[in-house]
Amino acid sequence: MEEEKKHIDELIATYLTEGLDKNALAELKAWIAASPENKNYFIQQREVWFSAVSREAASKYNKDKAFDTFKKRIGNRKEIEKTSHHGFRLSMLWRYAAIIAVVLAVGCFSYWQGGVNVKDTFADISVEAPLGSRTKLYLPDGTLVWLNAGSRMTYSQGFGVDNRMIELEGEGYFEVRRNEKLPFFVKTKDLQLQVLGTKFNFRDYPEDHEVVVSLLEGKVELNNLLKKEKEAILAPDERAILNKTNGRMTVETVTVSNASQWTDGYLFFDEELLPDIVKELERSYNVTIRIANDSLNTFRFYGNFVRQEQSIQEVLDALASTEKIQYKIEERNITIY
Repeated sequence: MEEEKKHIDELIATYLTEGLDKNALAELKAWIAASPENKNYFIQQREVWFSAVSREAASKYNKDKAFDTFKKRIGNRKEIEKTSHHGFRLSMLWRYAAIIAVVLAVGCFSYWQGGVNVKDTFADISVEAPLGSRTKLYLPDGTLVWLNAGSRMTYSQGFGVDNRMIELEGEGYFEVRRNEKLPFFVKTKDLQLQVLGTKFNFRDYPEDHEVVVSLLEGKVELNNLLKKEKEAILAPDERAILNKTNGRMTVETVTVSNASQWTDGYLFFDEELLPDIVKELERSYNVTIRIANDSLNTFRFYGNFVRQEQSIQEVLDALASTEKIQYKIEERNITIY
């Protein structure tokens, strides 16, 4: 019995730090599914792990502080662990936790602004970027992901072992770690993208009228799910725009580096429709905006703003300077007319 406990602790600690191979992952899944107690025990240890991750920006990350935080989190659970049938070995967890002091690219979060919601399911992990914030994380395969405000990304616990499939709702910037044996997929209800290793920006909010994919490096293949067909292969400095209404996709050459400027806190609009700009402003500033005149919905605007330095009023002033729109603000409610 003691050896079995030790083995399970080894599996959990390895899973949380380095990742498991296919057979070990299957064994851990089977153990978790065997009883509610096992599942609760796993969730508890995962909560301890995630809560230890520093909320500081990566540039300010202190490895010693992160490790100390992790040990304190575990220490606070000591009394709970004493009454558990599967007491987690603190020394073992600390030994594996030392990896957090060296590298954070193990599937947990390097840092976040605002907050991140991690759902307690073993089958899938869902990560959300709240309104008014951005979220940066590393996937288990080392891929860097930025999620823009109001976005959600879901992937399975087997990610990096037998698949590299991401489901996205919203906007994400990806720097994909190359793996020729496991292609990387990003899927929304409208479009599926496949790559081996590359840098690209993918935007598909449910409320937006268009899906936009911008390629910075490498090559991506796009499958139009609205028409059930392979639609395009993008090269660097190309952007694909999928019209959700008619299912038509166009590819154009642009300065695609602008597409990822939001990861540095910029709001960049490149001839975008006013309704899509409004949705972006709502997500970025956590406000409610109503377009009172439907005739404005076809207007397109160009602009570049610094979200943390410029208020929503300053952005609206710039749009209004075109003399195409006017606006009024009542607390957090805005009307454009």
